[in-house]
Amino acid sequence: MLGTYVLSAGYYDAYYLKAQQVRTLIKQDFERAFEAVDVIASPVAPTTAFRIGEKTDNPLEMYLMDVFTITLNLAGMCGISVPCGFDKGGLPIGLQLMGPHLGEEVVLRTAHAYEQATTWHNHWAQPVAINV
Repeated sequence: MLGTYVLSAGYYDAYYLKAQQVRTLIKQDFERAFEAVDVIASPVAPTTAFRIGEKTDNPLEMYLMDVFTITLNLAGMCGISVPCGFDKGGLPIGLQLMGPHLGEEVVLRTAHAYEQATTWHNHWAQPVAINV
């Protein structure tokens, strides 16, 4: 309901239109990048997992945990996360593979090739002790 209010209460130009313009710029940046490469690799998150409730008092830090994955949604691209290691505490680290709009085939093929070349995906089935 808040979104409907914002769009109808004179805020369209101030918020929605500006957000759409920024989204278009992000999409164009990625389109230029995909002219030179087939897939972009990045971390899934800036850190490994944290204890439940540890960051609830810091909303900005919680938001920043999604900083690497949110661009996929904004730009309308496809992506997949695959395991690529563990930190010193045994927590999993994720690798994000991003492809162009409607590039699911190349992203899935790349993820499959990565998993065939590594063994990280075999370790996920093993339980990791986490103290809460």
